[in-house]
Amino acid sequence: MAGTGATGQKRSTLGALGLTARGGADAIITGITADSREVREGTLFAALPGIKFHGAEFIQYALPMGAAAILTDFEGERIAADVLEGTTAAIVVAEDPRQTLAQTAALWFGRQPGTAVAVTGTNGKTSVSTFCRMIWEELDRKAVNLGTTGVEGYWTNPLKHTTPDPITLHRVMAEAAEAGVTHLAMEASSHGLDQRRLDGVVLKAAGFTNFTQDHLDYHKTFDAYFNAKMGLFTRVLPDDGVAVINIDDPKGLEVANIAEDRGQRTILVGSDEAADLRLLGQRFDATGQDLRFSWGSKVYTARLNLIGGFQAQNVLLAAGLVIGAGEDPAHVFDTLPHLTTVRGRMELAATRTNGAAVYVDYAHTPDAVETALKAIRPHVMGRIVAIVGAGGDRDAGKRPLMGKAAAEFADVVIVTDDNPRSEDPASIRAAVMEGAIAAGGEPTEVGDRAEAILRGVDALQPGDALLIAGKGHETGQIVGDLVLPFDDAEQASIAVAALEGRI
Repeated sequence: MAGTGATGQKRSTLGALGLTARGGADAIITGITADSREVREGTLFAALPGIKFHGAEFIQYALPMGAAAILTDFEGERIAADVLEGTTAAIVVAEDPRQTLAQTAALWFGRQPGTAVAVTGTNGKTSVSTFCRMIWEELDRKAVNLGTTGVEGYWTNPLKHTTPDPITLHRVMAEAAEAGVTHLAMEASSHGLDQRRLDGVVLKAAGFTNFTQDHLDYHKTFDAYFNAKMGLFTRVLPDDGVAVINIDDPKGLEVANIAEDRGQRTILVGSDEAADLRLLGQRFDATGQDLRFSWGSKVYTARLNLIGGFQAQNVLLAAGLVIGAGEDPAHVFDTLPHLTTVRGRMELAATRTNGAAVYVDYAHTPDAVETALKAIRPHVMGRIVAIVGAGGDRDAGKRPLMGKAAAEFADVVIVTDDNPRSEDPASIRAAVMEGAIAAGGEPTEVGDRAEAILRGVDALQPGDALLIAGKGHETGQIVGDLVLPFDDAEQASIAVAALEGRI
């Protein structure tokens, strides 16, 4: 375990961090990093394989900066053979250096909140993890959720990625624990799991929401994408952990079998009769929904002030995770009426004077667009207007499918820019338009997202609703290398105010 030297600087040895160097060499470690620019005297530098290049190419810069040890794989050792020859730094060669780094970071930072859960799936991770935190807060626990929206709750911290790199993740968890946080719910992205970022996190329960198309630009195949997510259950969640699984998803039974093969206890959630936490019925109105569900032999009812039928699955999955992590079920169910909308997840952004509502949702996959539009339908008496786009430099195959979903489940479709990044925005819109037209829709193309929102709001008649899909909580639009200020909810409010003469 890491300790503190006479100068107050944290210090440890390779052995104490669970590392064995070539020839049995040991070293005093004063820091760990995977960025050669952050190397200082005594640093352990992790030279990791990457998508575009291998971190071993930067060992030549890390050693002169004072790196006391190098962690890499066999390929990295080969690449830097000339640089490593004759060095006094300790060399640690691991078959899976990313996993080794994560476990090393866990030992280096030491502390974690005592109760932690994680959730994976294509959609719903942010909502489920946030609802876990809200439930714990209602039970007077000092809780946070960690993921796409940063660290929120009892202690806050911004993050750049849904699942941060392992050094950042374990540092943040240690700081949260130091601040008094006792309960943590985190999102487990497929990228983060594939790159072993969560290894070393001590979990009591893990959840699975659903599995649909996304991130094939990275994973290439559905099987690789699914297997990456399953790392949460096959590798991160311990054998005595609790797996909470949406059994209504087509992959639910397969996930349950994977968990049971590990000896993990399962809590099945959904409307299927096999579910342990079973949704028996929903009744919708303009401001939310009423649920009827069962746990064991007992039936419960609860009011959810949340729009969208899918929110019931998210809430019950969160309840299952909190129960799996040790809370009393009846007390958990008592908290459900107090849950509030997660920012950017079916968030009511504005309301016109004629009663028409404007919602913002992070739906950025074909399934998420379909789910959001189908879920909002029972709450809407009139038409549904949908604004949809797709991100650049991401899975191009989903673009026409997103247009198709919008055309099939909305009455009016406006195709606009999302985050085009380095791609030509017009070509992205064309792919989305193609899918919408092929599905029989008559979409309108409006490249400027602010104008698209203004047109969508202007089209609203009494009883209608507008769903602005794609960016959710994001406060910027990525165009080329620039991040331009842009907030869908804010733009919706501005559009309503402008059209009704308030600005």
